[in-house]
Amino acid sequence: MFDTLSERLEGILGRLRGRGRLSAADVDQALREIRAALLEADVHVRVVRSLVDGVRSQLVGEELARSLSPGQQVVRAVHRELIRALGGESLRLTYASPPPTVILLAGLQGSGKTTTAAKLARWFRQQGHQPLLVGADLQRPAAVEQLRILAEQAQVPFFSQPTDPVQVARAGRQEAERLGRDVVIVDTAGRLAIDAELMDEVRRISEAVDPHYTFLVVDAMTGQDAVGTAEAFHATLTLDGLILTKLDGDARGGAALSVKEVVGKPIAFAATGERLADFDLFHPDRMASRILGMGDVLSLIEQAEREMDRDVALKGATALVEGRFTLEDFLTQLQQVKRLGSLGGLLSLLPGVPKELKQANAAIDDREVARVEAIIRSMTPAERIDPSIIDGSRRQRIARGSGTSTQEVNQLLRQFKEAQQLMRQPGLLAGMLGGRGKLARALQAQGDLPGLPDPGPPTRAGRGGLGGLLSGVGSNLLADGLRAEDPLGATTAGNRTGGAKSGGSKGGKKGKGGKRRGGRVTPKGGR
Repeated sequence: MFDTLSERLEGILGRLRGRGRLSAADVDQALREIRAALLEADVHVRVVRSLVDGVRSQLVGEELARSLSPGQQVVRAVHRELIRALGGESLRLTYASPPPTVILLAGLQGSGKTTTAAKLARWFRQQGHQPLLVGADLQRPAAVEQLRILAEQAQVPFFSQPTDPVQVARAGRQEAERLGRDVVIVDTAGRLAIDAELMDEVRRISEAVDPHYTFLVVDAMTGQDAVGTAEAFHATLTLDGLILTKLDGDARGGAALSVKEVVGKPIAFAATGERLADFDLFHPDRMASRILGMGDVLSLIEQAEREMDRDVALKGATALVEGRFTLEDFLTQLQQVKRLGSLGGLLSLLPGVPKELKQANAAIDDREVARVEAIIRSMTPAERIDPSIIDGSRRQRIARGSGTSTQEVNQLLRQFKEAQQLMRQPGLLAGMLGGRGKLARALQAQGDLPGLPDPGPPTRAGRGGLGGLLSGVGSNLLADGLRAEDPLGATTAGNRTGGAKSGGSKGGKKGKGGKRRGGRVTPKGGR
């Protein structure tokens, strides 16, 4: 959703990062471009004015950090203002004593309210609570049945009655007290547009159940209409926050940046996909980092901790380190990665992704993963362990069984063989795991990877590291993709100098006509 805005801001701030000195005219020009980028992203004009004024005040109204370059000062100021515009900090929920905690969902029809109710219930269950879903949407046909099916998928009990929405909501709370459920989520009816009947029904339900939290479900793809909808509902109900759906859409994303300042209520949760698992608390700081192209590694780690089996992942990592990684291990790890969502979504969370990969993001087809999985599943256990026994007739059988061609089977086997050869190179994995140092040593100390070779003493990035390998095989695109930038624009990739032309193959040597400073090669005469 923020791809266009992110690309514009990255271009603007990227031109500033490389400058050693910024004049007042340079700053004014950058702020004008930032203002235009925000307006094109459908951000409310009041929010745009406040954000630009905030950036300007930070650059001239306080003493700047001496450790940062002028370009990095601008990046930091923009990052801070984006966090403020998005809400500042994540919502912290408190729970009723005695239970249950009642949560009321309101919104227009088509905003994803019913699906969001199930996603929210699944989220509470993962937090250790016992939610109950109440279907009070008796207006839309099959809405109750839809919520019942989603409740089964989320493994959460469901309650509804073919009576009156107000009576259903009241009886749902009583049912939660009887069953000992500590969270009640009430799904209400919506309309195609705001009208008096809708507002009156939601108001009566709110008076009947006395909710502790009232969340408005808003479709992020509706742009500024989402802000207008929030203002109208807030005039009738006392909203505690908003839930943005369809953040994975291709709209311009101005609603997310506008709603907090215009309505005065924070974004509590965000839905980033159709799966029930594509839902989490909204983190303004992480979203600001993603908008500026810095990735969101924390969300990726949390997602992996929730969805992936640690024992399975550790088993695959151990097999990889010990040089016995087979197609069976690869299939298991592939299934683990699929639980994290689409490959394009995972790529958007990684920092430092080059522009070429971002443009190719839309072309990533998850069906390719299913095709690879089908090929491996068509192999016998012996073939997965030792692919060298797969001859021509076996390849034809595997192709027929997986619905693919022998060329696709050959391609998979060739790529897997090349990967195995790379992983068996001495010192490669130790170099990948922390540049022959910290991470490798930590894994050994914990005993998680007993087969990892001794990484040796810490060294500067050279041929033993991943940067040297990528330089040796000429994979410049992948090398660029592994460079991560922190929120201040400073390079954090430990192996960035590996294989650099001016530095030679060994990171400790200085280039021709220059000298080494802090891992970089600079021309004579300093910077």
